[in-house]
Formats: sequence, structure tokens, C-alpha cells
Amino acid sequence: MIILILLLGAMLPHVTLTGYANVGIINGTKAKSRPYMVSVQKNGQHICGGFLVSKQFVMTAAHCFENGVKLTVVVGAHDLNRRSDHIAVKFYHIHPGYDSAKLLNDIMILQLNKITENRENVKSISIPQKDMNIKANSKCSVAGWGAQKTNGSPSKQLMEVNVTIVDNKKCKKKWDKQTTSRMVCTFGEGGFCQGDSGGPLVCDGTAVGVVSFNEKNNCDKPKVPNVYTRISKFLTWINAILGGVKQDSDY
Repeated sequence: MIILILLLGAMLPHVTLTGYANVGIINGTKAKSRPYMVSVQKNGQHICGGFLVSKQFVMTAAHCFENGVKLTVVVGAHDLNRRSDHIAVKFYHIHPGYDSAKLLNDIMILQLNKITENRENVKSISIPQKDMNIKANSKCSVAGWGAQKTNGSPSKQLMEVNVTIVDNKKCKKKWDKQTTSRMVCTFGEGGFCQGDSGGPLVCDGTAVGVVSFNEKNNCDKPKVPNVYTRISKFLTWINAILGGVKQDSDY
């Protein structure tokens, strides 16, 4: 049975065939401008990443949800040491097919209790408009406030790193068939770690994946690819949620 463990207050599972523990950006640099990035917080402490897909909705990983816990989000703050306003979550839209044991359909949309203000440092990011495959060897990036080494402390500064898309068949072979067509994989000199769950995989300015899981206890030099939920496989569900709430025009 796969078990979810809270580690150092940071949410991100490292998955193996027997279990996973929660997992930052490895070998990254300080992020310059990612106005869509959101810190998902519990009791004022960062636990997951997320990203604005409209003025009132944040996309993140389903495994960041905890029963009975009220989450808040911080927008427009690359430096979490700076005083920022916390926005409460009004509704938690967890994908109905989410499987916490296998981390299938690991995607959630947070509906905020107010519309975010249009500012230079607060903007939404586009997502795919149709189901699409991402070519192997494409250069993309991932960002977050997570640990910068295995079992390290979360970062107060938003960090980013470039990654490379791995062919899905090769990824499935590496993970012993644990990945599916609803996932996308990356490899490279850097990647994500504890506290980066829910952040976006960005390719050509579009969010194509949601940080989901990686190798257990090995953020630094993983032997298997990092895995994300493939956003384009969930567009019908996403559009139904976003379209069900009247919103002002997006940024």
C-alpha cells in the first residue's frame, strides 16, 4: 500500500513500487519572472506549488489536499520572506478519478474566494487548448520553493531549472510501467524535490504538466525521470470547472 508521509512540511511524493514519501528545485537558479506562480500554504507555511490559470483558479496537484485542512494561497511573491496577502480557497476541485495510491489523475483546481488583482507580478499562464503530445527532447522548465537537495529545507526564494522531455515509452520502461499516457516525464541535470508538488512544467510559455512524483529519497541524482500530470488529458474537466464560474476576462 502506498502511503503519503508529510516530510519537513513539504508535499511531494517520491514514488517507488512499494511506497512514496513527500518530496525543491535541484541545480536551479533564482527565478526572474514567473507571475503565475503560487505558493499553496497550510497554517502560513508553504507546502506545495501551484499556478494561476485564470484570475480565480489555481491549478496544483491533488495530493496536496488534506482532509479537514484549510489551505490558502500566496500570489505574486517570488520571495516568501516578504509580507504577502493570503487568499483563502473557496472550493477544492479534485479530479474525480484521482487515485492516491497510484497517483493517477493527480490534478486539482483551487477556486479562490476572490478574484486576484491584475498586477505585473500576478498573471495567469496559458494551458494547452487541445490534447497534445510533447516531443521527446523538448526543452522546458520547472520552478518552485522546494528543497534544493534531498531532505533539505524549503527555499524562501522561487527557484527555476531547465529540464528535457523524455519519451513516454522510455519513461514507462524506467518506471516499470508505473507511468501512463496521462503523465509526462523529464530528465536533466536538475529537477524538482520536496515542496515543488503542484508546480507547472512549462514548455514554450505554456503550462503542460503538474509536478506529481519522483524517485524516493533521491532528488539530487535520480535514476528514473521526474513525472508530471499531463494537463492536455484533462481539458474537458478543466473547462467545465473554469466555465462554470463567471469571471472577468483573464490577463
